[in-house]
Amino acid sequence: MTATPLLDPDRIVVLDGGLGTHLAARGNDVTDDLWSARILRDRPEEVRAAHVDFFRSGAEVATSCSYQVTFDGLAAAGASRTETEELLRASVRLAREASEEIAGDPAPRWVAASVGPYGAGPGRGTEYDGDYGLDVAALRSWHRPRLEVLAEGGADVLLAETIPSVREVEALAFELAAVDAPALLSVTVGGDRLRDGTALTEVAGIVQDSPTIRAVGVNCCDPADAILALGVLGAAGVPLLAYPNIGEVWDARARRWTGSRRPGPGILEVAPALATAGARLIGGCCGVTPRHITQIASGLRASGTPGDVAGA
Repeated sequence: MTATPLLDPDRIVVLDGGLGTHLAARGNDVTDDLWSARILRDRPEEVRAAHVDFFRSGAEVATSCSYQVTFDGLAAAGASRTETEELLRASVRLAREASEEIAGDPAPRWVAASVGPYGAGPGRGTEYDGDYGLDVAALRSWHRPRLEVLAEGGADVLLAETIPSVREVEALAFELAAVDAPALLSVTVGGDRLRDGTALTEVAGIVQDSPTIRAVGVNCCDPADAILALGVLGAAGVPLLAYPNIGEVWDARARRWTGSRRPGPGILEVAPALATAGARLIGGCCGVTPRHITQIASGLRASGTPGDVAGA
């Protein structure tokens, strides 16, 4: 682990981009039900190489390839519980190896262990609306074993990401406190509300009461919505993070980004505004490549945002 603090109010840290997007760009098939978890299992060297690409682009944080590594998902693919636990550990190890691969560069680097939502596992895509049909107790039980493995896996921080439901936020707050590991929480939004329609003020209140959630923010959303959301989540009183999508349109049938832009600014235009809105960890989600991360870091430097910027 690096001794440099990840959460420094006087410094912006540049996160990585869409790992699944970049794995696909490197020639890997991510259309399988296991998505990037399939690449982690079958071609771990590709996962390590993708992390290296992001670090070389200026990212200071590698998000582990564990988003879709779930016990039930891997069991359906024929993996034992022990094999799934090893994949979770391997996801962190590969990210750490990538952070150490760039010789001669003294820049601090961190590993965030990705904790994907229930919707990315047995929820079958309901990470976009939070319509799980589960209560807090059931969600706690589902998240617990994976959190326990990742908390012991050697990451610098746990990253619960793309969380669409207030019940899941509550469940994660309980379980993150139970494993007593530093954590970041990133929800996904439509406008200034969670995908399940809950006001973000409720999320801010949960984070405010959490002993282990050290930062809160948004990902996997429209870039303009990220700015709206940060304006509400600032009430949590912890550092903010934001890594929205590229700003293009996802073709669900073809499982690819079309290149068509939604109305409004994309992530490259929005990144300086995210910093102005208080985000101190800024990167990208789906569709965001290493090239975009380089441009985001450069744009933040050029905008004169407060403090140092990763890659400066």
